[in-house]
Amino acid sequence: MVALTRGVVTLSLVAVFASPLLAAAPALAAPERVAAAPAVPERAAAAPAVFEPVAAVAVAPQPGGPPGGAPQPSSPVDIFVEVSPSTVQPGYLVGIRASCRDNSVGATVVSDAFGAVGVQPQRGVLTAAPMVRERTRPGNYRVKLECRDGETASTMLQVVKKIPVQPSRGPATGFGGSASGMTGKLLLPGGAALTIAGLVLAVVALRRPRAAARR
Repeated sequence: MVALTRGVVTLSLVAVFASPLLAAAPALAAPERVAAAPAVPERAAAAPAVFEPVAAVAVAPQPGGPPGGAPQPSSPVDIFVEVSPSTVQPGYLVGIRASCRDNSVGATVVSDAFGAVGVQPQRGVLTAAPMVRERTRPGNYRVKLECRDGETASTMLQVVKKIPVQPSRGPATGFGGSASGMTGKLLLPGGAALTIAGLVLAVVALRRPRAAARR
């Protein structure tokens, strides 16, 4: 009984002294595991992400077109014919101004007012100056442009009745009228005076024979 009691006391003493040592052992081993933890960032830092700059590729715009080189439709060519003046009398000139796709070569303009006439290049357009025929009747006449490559254009020309020209009077003589008018005015009194003088002489001649017979 005494021996059992001593064994129990001995185990109690061993437990009392061994407990601090056992409690200190995990505390001493823990820093080793904590110190090993920084190895994880080393692996992450060993393979950093590499970002390389990407050069931007710019597309140079082509002359006469939008960016990207999209083709543009060509601008339409202005094809026309004009007459000046638009109202004219027979026997007068009329100016023609026209334009075709190619104004470096001539073209033809046709109308019943003046026939067919060729328009020639001048300062980037086609021009001509035909005369309206004397026998052209008053009315509206079509003027048609015929280009060499097939294009056409037209306008209208109005022909009015020809006004007769009054004859011009003679030059003024300083008396407010023409020389022919003054001559007529002067001849009229002179002729009347000669007529009166002739009548007087005739009366005198008739009276002389009568007076001689009485004697």
